[in-house]
Amino acid sequence: MREWITPDVLAMLRADPWFGSVPKDFEHDLLSLATPRRLKHGEHLFFRGDAPDGLYAILEGTLRVSGVTEAGKEAILSLVDAPSWFGEIALFDRLPRTHNAVAEGAVKLLHVPQQDLLTLLERAPHYWRELGVLMALRLRLTFISMEDLALLPAEARLARRLVWLVEASALTPSEGVCVVPISQTQLGLMLSLSRQTTNQVLQSLQDQGVLRVAYGRIEVLDRQRLMEIAGVSTNEKRILSQLQGGGPKGRASDQG
Repeated sequence: MREWITPDVLAMLRADPWFGSVPKDFEHDLLSLATPRRLKHGEHLFFRGDAPDGLYAILEGTLRVSGVTEAGKEAILSLVDAPSWFGEIALFDRLPRTHNAVAEGAVKLLHVPQQDLLTLLERAPHYWRELGVLMALRLRLTFISMEDLALLPAEARLARRLVWLVEASALTPSEGVCVVPISQTQLGLMLSLSRQTTNQVLQSLQDQGVLRVAYGRIEVLDRQRLMEIAGVSTNEKRILSQLQGGGPKGRASDQG
């Protein structure tokens, strides 16, 4: 394993739901290929259409994943923060990147190059299953978001997206105020809501004491009430529980 991967970095990476549940041999082999990389605010990691260049994990900061029309209108799909892993789609199909990824503030990344990873997978093809689990988790969350956009009114859609941003993050504290580093404009773009509608819904939730809107962030004050407004189902609570507990298999006790 690379010398720059300190015990603190390794512990942070293992807080990711997917990486926290992979076998220890895969963890070791994957990190042995990794190199660090830094981005400045506004710098692109890749653009839609770029050739696939491997797998990434965020160590510090946030990436904005989005699509932009020819007219310059942006649709934000997600904000990816530490210690999330991403980039697996292009690993499977070898096709160009599907969206843009740009740094929101300073970002520190871990990069596993495409060809090095493919060579590892040729040598140990059973590792493909672990990457398949990562892509399945992403697909499950995508289906939930698509259903929300198609069926729910603005308040429920916004509340549910905040629930997933809070509860699916490995950095969310177990109790107390949860800070979501997203602006009102960014949240509206994620949900295809106008600025006016986004402001109205957030103001309503703020009046109810559920959250507090601040510059460039939203502070969730009452997570339980937010989940009630969002109408999170029993099955979705199980998914969130798995995300918080280290993925489908849970974090192995011998990884400490």
